[in-house]
Amino acid sequence: MDKFVGKKLFIRTVTYHLVGQVEKIEDGFIELSTASWVADSGRFHKAIADGTLAEVEPVGTAFVNVASITDMFPWAHELPTKAR
Repeated sequence: MDKFVGKKLFIRTVTYHLVGQVEKIEDGFIELSTASWVADSGRFHKAIADGTLAEVEPVGTAFVNVASITDMFPWAHELPTKAR
């Protein structure tokens, strides 16, 4: 898991989605900076391909329980800084 430190990821959990930069992984949690809750990714292939998100809310720092992650994808785009 340490190979993800410094990377930007789109993370889907059992109940919600987040995007952010991995700062550290410790005690079963991933700490994300410049994190946003993704309320609606829109067309998922568009979100991953070009960073288009239908509804997103920046939250700053977020902690994700590793056990709740269903999958995650590299995020090759700027991280959102404004709600939309």
